[in-house]
Amino acid sequence: MTTTPVLPGLFIVRHPLVQHKLTILRDRRTPTKIFKELVDEIAMLMAYEATSDLALEPVEIETPLERMTGRRVSGKKLTLVPILRAGLGMVEGILKLVPSARVGHIGLYRDHETLEPVDYYFKIPADAGERDFLLLDPMLATGGSAIAAINSLKKAGAVRIRFLCLVASPLGVERVRAAHPDVPILCAALDRELNERGYILPGLGDAGDRLFGTR
Repeated sequence: MTTTPVLPGLFIVRHPLVQHKLTILRDRRTPTKIFKELVDEIAMLMAYEATSDLALEPVEIETPLERMTGRRVSGKKLTLVPILRAGLGMVEGILKLVPSARVGHIGLYRDHETLEPVDYYFKIPADAGERDFLLLDPMLATGGSAIAAINSLKKAGAVRIRFLCLVASPLGVERVRAAHPDVPILCAALDRELNERGYILPGLGDAGDRLFGTR
């Protein structure tokens, strides 16, 4: 088992490949191209763990030799919802694993003075109540953006939501769990703390800037 429950509702993906790639990701010397590739790869590995309990249903198929009953994911397609902009870096890796997944978008940014989220865009499939959602953001820092995004998803009718991030802070986890105890959090690392600017320590810097070369 490579996904370990640390606190109620918090799971750390401890797979050796995830931890290896995360260490390279954290390194300030890692260039943008490699950073993007690593976020893509880690997201795919984490999604494998995050989807391990999706419901299955029987389906009759014909192999080249005989008829058989196989199993497929039941219900509507999985929906990926990146929190713009950094969450975009996690989408392609998961689509490699689940190419039929739908993709929604939530536009939020953090006010650098108040550290509170400001929303500017929201678009997901209309039949939200019938879907499983993976909400994506590389960093769970203060928790404000995650809480705002989950609020928006629930308001649109979503009931099955998982939050995937690469690195989380204890405060962010505490705030999200207090606001939405029904939403599991999967991360690759639970870091020490936030600094006075709301950045995770030791963290990996500003994920959006490092993904898109704007640092």
